[in-house]
Amino acid sequence: MTAKTGMTMHIGELAERTGLSLRTIRHYDDVGLLPATARTDGGFRVYSEADYDRLQVIKAMKPLGFSLEEMAEILQLLSPGHDGGADSPTDVADRLASFRDRAIHQRDKMARNLAQADGFIKRLGG
Repeated sequence: MTAKTGMTMHIGELAERTGLSLRTIRHYDDVGLLPATARTDGGFRVYSEADYDRLQVIKAMKPLGFSLEEMAEILQLLSPGHDGGADSPTDVADRLASFRDRAIHQRDKMARNLAQADGFIKRLGG
């Protein structure tokens, strides 16, 4: 069975599905952003479909310039069943809104840079 049917996958399949390198996925595991769901008796990392979804979120955050610590916080705030800990629901919502505003600002900056690049390519006759 494959991960698409709810089974687990090894790091190679996760890398193939996400387009990320094994090294990058191992790094995210090492820093605690994407701990493997389990390990085989031989010590190989095993990932779930939830891990795949989490990695897709990490992948989306990366170009927006969030630090590893910020990514960890965002993942925690977005995690199912997150109760906010010591933070009130309003504090959690405010924190997420702050991250959203930064993401929008960064996306707008990226769009301006892309438009400039398109203009340059057009000037070159492309």
